[in-house]
Amino acid sequence: MSYASKYTPKPITDVFTSDTDIDRRQSMRAAMKQLGYVDTYHMMNCSIENPPDALLWMDALRAKYDGVGEPFTRGDWDRLLGGSQAVCDWPACAFAKELVAAYPEAKVVLTGRDVDAWHASTLRTVYWRATDPALRALARCSWAAGMYYPMLRKFFDTFFEGDFPNRGKEVFARHYEEVRSLVPKERLLDDYRVTDGWEPLCKFLGDPVPKDCPFPNVNDNRDFVTRSKRRNRRQMYNVALQLAVQILEIFVLIGIAFYLVFYVQWNLFQ
Repeated sequence: MSYASKYTPKPITDVFTSDTDIDRRQSMRAAMKQLGYVDTYHMMNCSIENPPDALLWMDALRAKYDGVGEPFTRGDWDRLLGGSQAVCDWPACAFAKELVAAYPEAKVVLTGRDVDAWHASTLRTVYWRATDPALRALARCSWAAGMYYPMLRKFFDTFFEGDFPNRGKEVFARHYEEVRSLVPKERLLDDYRVTDGWEPLCKFLGDPVPKDCPFPNVNDNRDFVTRSKRRNRRQMYNVALQLAVQILEIFVLIGIAFYLVFYVQWNLFQ
């Protein structure tokens, strides 16, 4: 059974988070949006914006790494990414080969990062999130976390071979070489760094350089843990509200049952 088939509608009690419920069965992203690539798919899409996307990503990961289900075709990718003009970050990076094959006309920007700085940053942010015991517990009862967390774990267990602290840098280097081998040079902007600004990016994409507009710098992860814990609390509030509603429904049903019993007995002995 595919993970996408496990989709359930968003509970009406999920009012403390702003997740959307679309059943499709950061700096770089902001820059692409500013250039007119309005929907640039990013990890935020399936982590906090539209959690049902995580089900499709889970199906894609299982098909690629476990041989469960059919590998994604252009049609499958269109279903997941078809509303976007660009895609960046994870979990898409695990499918560089598949996406290049599905969209051979696409241009590819390979952003340059110092591997040690990237590894240290990821350890204290996304990898921390993948090992967060609070999120793991929430996945058992929260509508959003129940879709997102299993996919997040699956991503680290497969793409980073189950050992990000020790194998992350090696996988990073191998991934960059794979992308360079897959994409023709005329369609690849290699080692682009956000500190390079608009000029090389716009020249490569064929877009005009935005005037009087500094390159966005929104990929600040200093408060990542704080934001994640805040989201955990809000998801806990959703779960608590849903539980309260369910308890209320039980009491209402019990009240109705008592009323019916009393009503029948009253009429029998009149």
